[in-house]
Amino acid sequence: LELTLCVLAQENLPGDQFARGSSYIAASYVKYLEGAGARVVPIRINRTEEEYAKLFYSINGLLLPGGDVDIQTSQFSRAARIFYNLALKANDAGDYFPIWGTCQGFQQLSVLTANKNLLTLTDTKAVALPLALTPAAQSSRLFRSFPKDLLQSLAEENITSNFHSWSLSMQNYSRNAKLKRFYKVLSTNNDGKKEFISTMEAYRYPFYAVQWHPEKSPFEWIDKPGMVHSTAAIRACFYTASFFVSEAMKNQHHFSSPVEEEGALIYNFSPVYRGIHAVFVQNYYFD
Repeated sequence: LELTLCVLAQENLPGDQFARGSSYIAASYVKYLEGAGARVVPIRINRTEEEYAKLFYSINGLLLPGGDVDIQTSQFSRAARIFYNLALKANDAGDYFPIWGTCQGFQQLSVLTANKNLLTLTDTKAVALPLALTPAAQSSRLFRSFPKDLLQSLAEENITSNFHSWSLSMQNYSRNAKLKRFYKVLSTNNDGKKEFISTMEAYRYPFYAVQWHPEKSPFEWIDKPGMVHSTAAIRACFYTASFFVSEAMKNQHHFSSPVEEEGALIYNFSPVYRGIHAVFVQNYYFD
């Protein structure tokens, strides 16, 4: 029984003519984890708490992907909340369970921790930016394993893809005791008016969040400003994924049998090709 990481599905986007069933996972998030040596299990929405709990104790970590659903009322947010609470409990009991949030996943984690939505609009819809690394970044769990030249590229070159309208401003973070106590800020960015958090990790939990999109550089090909396919951007993708997989390796959860594990894996589903310049080149769809 090998390492398995979960990616949470979300409601289909309105107007997606390729959609089947009710939910999807962009294949780039699956490839992102597979490329770093993990196998992926999809988490479907609209399942019972019991089903989610059973799955939680079978898997080694959770990725909350980007996308575009309501992070307070959607089925995506409901499932995220259930897994987040299970992860808090598990980690408190010495059962090391990591969570990674990308873009919407970052925002979802901020809402779950603060117990409210503190996001603000920023002008970051399609732009590549360098990270303004904080003094805490060098010694952080996430970045300390990164090669020095890669950290330098991240700090100096426009290689982090931003595709979000909402951000967690430094101001709102600083004014919220729950967030401030929970997350250490590793990098910030600025849209010209507001400083917002682009990378953070929890102090006492193996929870990590990036507002940017490491997985887009190698795996998505939409022709838009903000998309970067340079060697440095692709290395940044690999090192973030590799770090998260190494965190998941510390977890001992496993499926009750190889047959059960096999039935849960993403290999049972085929991604749908949506066009080379679609927002997501390929999606997995679920009932």
